Amino acid sequence: MEKILVVDDEFEMRQLIGLYLRQENYQVENAENGQEALEKVKRDDYDLIVLDIMMPLLDGWQTVEHIRKISDVPVIMLTAKGSVKDKVTGLSTGADDYVVKPFDAEELLARIKALLRRSKSKEEEDDILKYQGIVINLTAREAVYNNIILSLTQTELDLLHALIENRGKVLSREQLVDKIWGIEFMGEDRTVDSHIKNLREKLKSAGIDKNLVKTVWGLGYKVE
Repeated sequence: MEKILVVDDEFEMRQLIGLYLRQENYQVENAENGQEALEKVKRDDYDLIVLDIMMPLLDGWQTVEHIRKISDVPVIMLTAKGSVKDKVTGLSTGADDYVVKPFDAEELLARIKALLRRSKSKEEEDDILKYQGIVINLTAREAVYNNIILSLTQTELDLLHALIENRGKVLSREQLVDKIWGIEFMGEDRTVDSHIKNLREKLKSAGIDKNLVKTVWGLGYKVE
């Protein structure tokens, strides 16, 4: 369950936002000013912060500046100050988004969900491999080319990932077996050849050069 910190000096506003968030199954904590929010961020981890601007002790702009020194948690500023200058100030101090009061609950929730998705994608960046327009996402277990999901089997996906990750190197059938199936694989090394053949045909059908995966005779396969 994602945890969101709601920071606003108005009790009724904190209650209202918390109600919307709990209905979407978010865990909610509150702070009534920027100083309290900063202390909470130092002690605990949050997935997102909804932050008012006009508050005592530390206003929203000051709070974001302090938070950015210790955390990259996504921050949505929620405020009645809706001028372009105010928005620019909020975003330039480190906020990720800016919603003006009075706000629509559906819009606020949509922006929160979008920010959480972006934050999660950053965390998963290490599981994403890109090469010549092909994007392999190991967490989602899919490969995409030109925004179209390639219809690869999980074995074909793992083969493509292993070859692209080791591009420029020749991987023998034995090495590919170890990477994909593990050392306890009881089949034949030639199983790799069948999967490579199918992979090439699917790459070709998607508009990718099937010779992306090259055969190095007597050695194995590689991606340049």
